[in-house]
Parts: sequence; C-alpha cells; structure tokens
Amino acid sequence: MSKLATATAAFWLAIVGASAAQAIPNSVAQPVPIVATIAEPRDVPFPGTIRLDVDASHTGQGIFTVHETLPALPGPLTLLYPRWKPGNHAPSGEVDKLAGLVSRADGKTLPWTRDAVDLFAFHVDVPTGAQEVTADFQFLSRVADAPGMVVMTPVLINLEWTSLLLYPAGYYVRQIPVSATVRYPAGWQSATALRGRQAGGRMAYATVPMDVLVDSPAFAGRYARIEALRPGVALNIFADHQRDLDAATPAMIAAHRQIIDQADRLYGARHFDHYDFLFALSDRLSGQGLEHHRSSQNIVGADYFADWVQTSADRSLLPHEYNHSWNGKFRRPADLWTPDYRTPVRGSLLWVYEGQTEFWGSVLAARAGLVSREEALGELASVAARYTEGRPGRAWRSLQDTTTQPAFARAKPLDWSSWQRGTDYYSEGELLWTAVDQLIRKRSRGGRSLDDVARRMFSMRPGDFGELTYTFDDVVAALNAVEAFDWRTWLRNWLDAPDDQRVVDGLARGGYRLAWRDTPNLYDKNSTAKAKFADFTYSLGLAIGREGKIGSILWDGPAFRAEIAPGQSIVAVDGSAYDADRLTQALMAARRSAKPIVLMIKDGDSFRSVAIPYRGGPRYPALEKIASGPAGIDRMFEPLR
Repeated sequence: MSKLATATAAFWLAIVGASAAQAIPNSVAQPVPIVATIAEPRDVPFPGTIRLDVDASHTGQGIFTVHETLPALPGPLTLLYPRWKPGNHAPSGEVDKLAGLVSRADGKTLPWTRDAVDLFAFHVDVPTGAQEVTADFQFLSRVADAPGMVVMTPVLINLEWTSLLLYPAGYYVRQIPVSATVRYPAGWQSATALRGRQAGGRMAYATVPMDVLVDSPAFAGRYARIEALRPGVALNIFADHQRDLDAATPAMIAAHRQIIDQADRLYGARHFDHYDFLFALSDRLSGQGLEHHRSSQNIVGADYFADWVQTSADRSLLPHEYNHSWNGKFRRPADLWTPDYRTPVRGSLLWVYEGQTEFWGSVLAARAGLVSREEALGELASVAARYTEGRPGRAWRSLQDTTTQPAFARAKPLDWSSWQRGTDYYSEGELLWTAVDQLIRKRSRGGRSLDDVARRMFSMRPGDFGELTYTFDDVVAALNAVEAFDWRTWLRNWLDAPDDQRVVDGLARGGYRLAWRDTPNLYDKNSTAKAKFADFTYSLGLAIGREGKIGSILWDGPAFRAEIAPGQSIVAVDGSAYDADRLTQALMAARRSAKPIVLMIKDGDSFRSVAIPYRGGPRYPALEKIASGPAGIDRMFEPLR
C-alpha cells in the first residue's frame, strides 16, 4: 500500500472511530405546522352581491374572459375557486386552467398570494376605504391534446359557472347572491335554466344565490333547435352542423317527449318550475352527462339523430339525467351535500344516487320507446355478463368500496378495469336495483314494485325546489314501507361482501336467465359498431379498437395468460392481416381444431407471435326467457298508463 493510501485509510478510521466514540445521533426532522388560514363556511348572508361578467365570444381560441366585482370588506379576503364541483363526486375543479389573475380595489392593483395548503384559494388584503374589489382572469378551455375538457369550439359553448368564478370564503354558497352577464358570439342562441334578457350584446341573467347559478350551466351555439317537449320542459339542441339538427324527425322528438310523460307517471310530482335539457351533438366538445335541479348537460356524438340505429346506447342519457332532478338534486345523500365547493363530499350512497338512477335511465328509455324491448333486454344482458364473468375484481373489492373511486381516481383511465374496478356503483347498482324491483314484485305477487319505492322516496313535498337529504336508514325505511323485509341485511350483504353471487338473481325472479350466443345481442351490436371496436371479452378476453389496438384485457382470461397487455396492437391473425371478422372466423374454426389461435402482437417497435389455446368459439351475452317463468322483467319495461 502506498503512503498516500495508508494515510487516507488512517484518516477515515479516525473519523469513524471518533463518530462511534461521540455517538452523534442522526438528525430528526419535524413537520412544519399547518395553520388554518381559510374561514369555515357559515350559514349567514353575504353582505352584498357579486357581479360576474363573462366574455365567451373568443370561440376560435377557447378563451373565457372574466371580470368579477365584489363589495369591499376591509381586511383579509380569501377567494376560493370551486374544487368539488357538484355532480362530479370528486375534486375536479380545473384551477390549472385559470390564468391572468389580477385583483384590484378601486382601480389599484392588490397583490394576491395562493394559499400554501389549499391551492384553490387566493389571499388578498383589502385596504380600508375601498368600495369594490375586482378580479380579472381567463379560463382556458382545452385545445388540441391538452388535458381536461373541451368546453368551447368555434360553433359551440358549454359554459360552467364553476370554471368562471371566485367566491369569498366563510359563507354557505346559498347565502351569496350573484348577478351574471355573458357575451356570446353575435347571432348565436343560448339556453340555460336561468332566466334573463338581452342587454347591449350581452345576456343578463337574474340575480340568484350562487348555488342556483352553479346549478344552471348554459349551452350556446351557432346551430340550435329548441323543442318544447311538454309545458315547462324544453329540449335545447345544439350541434356542430345544421344537418345534425335536421336529422331529428318528429317521431324521434316524440319519443323524447315520452320521457317527460313516463317520469310524471312514475313520480307524480315535480320539484322544478321549469326544466331545460341542454343537449349538444358534437364530435368536438368533450362528451358529458351532468345533472342539475332544473336542467342537465348532455353531450353525445354528432350523429345521435343521423345514425338513429347505432346510437341507441346513448338514449338512456337524457332519462338518466332527468331522473336526477328527483334523486340527486331535490333528494340527495346526506354526505354528498356540502355548504360550498371546498368541503369534500363523501359518496357512501352513490349506489343509490347513481345506481338507482342508472336503473331508471334504462327503464324510462324503454318505457318511453327510445329503445326497443330487444335493446333494453340486450343492455341488461350486457351488464349481467360484466358482473358474472367480466369483473373478476369483485373477488377482492366490494361494490361499497367503488363509491370511493371518483374521490381518489379523479376519472383517470384504468388499464386493468376488470380487476381494479372503477365506478361500478353505476352498472352493478343497476343490477342491484333490478334485483330489488323483482324481489318486491315476487313478494307482493305483482302488486308492488320499485316504482312505489321511488314515489315514496322522491315525490314528497310537491313544488319544493330545495334540497332534502337522505341516509341509508331512509332508504331501508322506504323499502320496508312498500314491502316488509330485512332490507338492511340484504343490502349490506350485497354492498359489503366481495364476489357476492346474487348479481343475476333479479333476472331469474323476473323470468330470464343469462345465456351465451355466437353473435352479439342487438344492443351490443349497435354500441360496438358506433364506438368502432370489437368485443371479444367473453372468448379471448380482450376488446379491440381501431387499427387493432387493444383497449381492455380481461384479468386472468386467455389473452391475459398469453401476457398481452392493453395498448398493444394485433396486426395479424393466423398469418393474415387482422380485422374483426377474421378473428371471429378464427374463433369459429378453433371449435373444430386443436390448433391454437396465433396472433401477431405489436408492442411499440417490437413484434411477437402469441399462441392462445382457446376452443370455445365466439361468446356474447343474451337474456333467454325461462319457459313458464314470471314476467317481472317484461312488466318492469312496460310503459306506465
């Protein structure tokens, strides 16, 4: 060893020895305390009215320009940007798209600081003697491939007030009056549940509490068609092109009119003075279905009327959102109601709020004639198949736990949805309420049904436009009032026990069984054709989109065991270029052959050949009538007279 190496070793030995001798303890950090800087909301009147002025005329760039005026209250002022948007069940506010914020008092710029903990809060010090505080900013709609929702195009606007306002902390939002005006592009039509008047190139809306404003979004567009469905209920249709509006025939509009008639017969009471369906047919706006008390936001593809056959899967959307006026807006789960848009919501009853509404969306679509009986049965078969064979994740995750999904996943896509589960409280909730309906029908020998429960739960206090909350106990009480039974245990077993096997019990009680066919049922045939994907979930265990790209993989299915993953592509089937028909033919042929189906998989720049030993042939769900069985499912879909 060199002298230098020897000296170096001796140095480090001395350091280590000294450290051991001194026994210096490791550094230990402590957290910086989180100090509450934002006032909790109180149910007291806000002293004054907020004036909100929106310029929505810059449609080519997707820019909303906002000028907001508040009465000056000298001292610290905290302005909140809505985080928990009603109906989203998640912290979905897009504060990242707020830009250019400048605050002023009587024309003088006021510095603002973002809260260190709640990044949706902005602190401003208002000087003594100030008369007004203003906030100017822009909201930037998504353009190109940026994340978020497209809410503005050159011909359409989906205006949500939650994106366009700041509000003072410390008050229930129902205690804050707001007077709003909007400049739309010249010559456009607009619609909203708010009532207003044209004033100098702007639409001036009536002053309303902030919660009413937020619950009253607006659609506007160059191409519009307004149809009065029934007195007090309007279908406001906006589109990318005039031809999309012209495709709506009188018979199609008449079927939508029946939604109103069937809901009136179901509930027997309304909790709104008027109702506006905001309905956009667009391939550029982001798709949407969002409920409000006196309106709903509904955005589907541009060909909703033009391709009436293949768009049948979209036709439960309007009845679903309309039903929410009763279940979700007038009556709302107690833990989903909050006093402002900062307080988190909890979704323990989403299986009622959304699950029962999903049930009524399908049932009312059938009763109104928006879909045929065959399509309604096909949709129910598709849902039943999903929860018998298509959701192995039910083995570890309960239906009740899926009600937490929006709060922590925030609508993020799931690569392994069959195993992870997502917002299954919608579609498994539909099965649950189908089972409830059929159990009541059987126990009452056809004398009562879920119709009676819905009327009891959601139709009290006719004309009450407020909000009345409900709890799990209220749900059980409403069920027992219609049909005495141990509903508490029955519901909790279904909700809390992973892999509960009763998901198709309602079908059998209603006179049907889940069966399997070589070809898709009418509902699945139309919906897959519309979405341009091929569904082989119940055979090879995968669904395939455009250009052979794999969209989903059934956990532990044949494709999964062959180590195929979502996002990869199928480029060939048994040596020939992939198309859906060729893969179907290969499945048919595999029944008579011991040879595996060979797929060429493209993963990025890599290619590999995969052999799948599957011999079951094509498999698609259908409902099969039980000979001499009860007719409960058929009666469930019958129009009310």
